Amino acid sequence: MSPAAATTTFVAISIAVPNPTAPSRGRVRLPLGGVPAAPRRAVASMAVSAPRDSSVPKVTPEEAAKLCDRNFGIGADGVIFVMPGVNGADYTMRIFNSDGSEPEMCGNGVRCFARFIAEIENLQGTNRFTIHTGAGKIVPEIQSDGQVKVDMGEPILSGLDIPTKLLATKNKAVVQAELAVEGLTWHVTCVSMGNPHCVTFGANELKVLQVDDLKLSEIGPKFEHHEMFPARTNTEFVQVLSRSHLKMRVWERGAGLTVGATLACGTGACAVVVAAVLEGRAERKCVVDLPGGPLEIEWREDDNHVYMTGPAEVVFYGSVVH
Repeated sequence: MSPAAATTTFVAISIAVPNPTAPSRGRVRLPLGGVPAAPRRAVASMAVSAPRDSSVPKVTPEEAAKLCDRNFGIGADGVIFVMPGVNGADYTMRIFNSDGSEPEMCGNGVRCFARFIAEIENLQGTNRFTIHTGAGKIVPEIQSDGQVKVDMGEPILSGLDIPTKLLATKNKAVVQAELAVEGLTWHVTCVSMGNPHCVTFGANELKVLQVDDLKLSEIGPKFEHHEMFPARTNTEFVQVLSRSHLKMRVWERGAGLTVGATLACGTGACAVVVAAVLEGRAERKCVVDLPGGPLEIEWREDDNHVYMTGPAEVVFYGSVVH
């Protein structure tokens, strides 16, 4: 599968299905299918048999990186593990990035996770369940039209908790702070959706930020590894098309130099809308255009939660003998 064949793609690996009454499925062995003709956010699903009480991924970070390799592996932005639920959750999600690092969670990955559960459990209609992640409890809902709506929880705005060393500019939040990168003074707003994001709508030296003109492979790593972000950061570059329509490109932390400029990022889209609202650029409900397609994001005022709605498409089925 070539990098352009799909957007943010994950290999979903089921290590343990936490429903003790369900019949054992073992390996899923189905013919490999082709990639959809039109590029969309997609999930490359593979189920691997494992003991039902397993709470540790049976694939190492190094093995996950090999699976994600687009030339010598399957090709993906990350490997997701479906684990038994803890702390009252129905399932637990763990994920390795394509470089083998383990992030707290991933918004696109949650939609892929939900679609994968629906596939292996043969769920029909609208279904809702809870997922324990490194960023806390996430609640996806598979809707009747196949879209997945995810309650991503409350955004984290305290600079120390994101984390960033940039000083707060608005209460405890880092909003439109100045950050020097590559000779330019960028205005950035920092948000955590369980993982750190640095959102920018432009720099002093740029009249209008044209996100399509950015050389992300050059500028992205400069943000990711900037000394102001002790845990590194995801970075979103944003154009405001209207107060309800934003366009972004993203450099993802841990995605590696070859695929760091990923085609979609769910937590990034959520962070973008939060930042746009904080900067007075947009309404609380927006369509966010990413290279891989649009996402609907809403930051509700009544509960302070961010909701993300978008598709998850099956790319192929296969099996890995481990």
